[in-house]
Amino acid sequence: MVASDKLFFWLFQERSDRLQPLVAELIDSMEGYSFSAPAIKELEVRLDGLFLPPADQLAHKPALILEAQMAAAPDFLLRLYSESALLMRHQQRQGQPLRHWRVVVICPSRNLAFGDPLPVREFLEERVLWIELVPERLPPEAPPLQRALGLLLLPEPQVSASATAIRRAAAGTTLSGEIDTVIAAILVARFSGCSIPELCAMGGITLDDFTSSAIYQEIFGLGQDQGRQAEAAALTVRQLQRRCGSLSSQQQARIQAMPLPRLEALADALLDFQGPQDLAAWLEAQER
Repeated sequence: MVASDKLFFWLFQERSDRLQPLVAELIDSMEGYSFSAPAIKELEVRLDGLFLPPADQLAHKPALILEAQMAAAPDFLLRLYSESALLMRHQQRQGQPLRHWRVVVICPSRNLAFGDPLPVREFLEERVLWIELVPERLPPEAPPLQRALGLLLLPEPQVSASATAIRRAAAGTTLSGEIDTVIAAILVARFSGCSIPELCAMGGITLDDFTSSAIYQEIFGLGQDQGRQAEAAALTVRQLQRRCGSLSSQQQARIQAMPLPRLEALADALLDFQGPQDLAAWLEAQER
């Protein structure tokens, strides 16, 4: 099974508005929305994602709770219900109560063994939007991102033809570069044991385009030259500032001087950071 959590976190942290075509029936613009993956610490619960509109638009735009569930799980519907309720309490305690909210579930099919829907029927009918990815569940008008995410599920021999068709449909539009980035991210996440030329062949992407993509440089750390190290350091600093607030000049200098393997470790660790104290503890641990 693909390690999809990191993939979806990267896709939507880099650009919150990537989700908008998938939720067009809920909201016509996600301009100004911010994305996070909040952890409810007292119960060790971490949500896949939370999209919050600007504070001055909370009264008329919904917050979007994201859950990516790529395999059957008999307790999933109950867990989705309970974790959504926990998030409401968490936001209330944080002084940011959610008045309008919906849940967006990205999955192969809503017909997977997710548990008995009857106990949470009203919740599912009123709150949940399903984004299904298997070919037979894709609507004819499915946006390119939904079709691209379907590559996570296709048998490997079908991936190349499907990726080529998706890229051909987006060619000459404003989505062309965006779809190339998304497909590159999906291929690296799913086929991490393949060589770069093999991944390029699967996606119909040139080697130059692939190695200059954001996913290559920023998330998976495949570049080794000084320029790519600097770009990875800059991305890590931006991610830390979002999760931990302003960094001291000493902290920034330490991060900017880190080699790529250390930056990769920090990029993974910061997903669990809740504030500046977690960064300070992580940096201190590196000195031991």
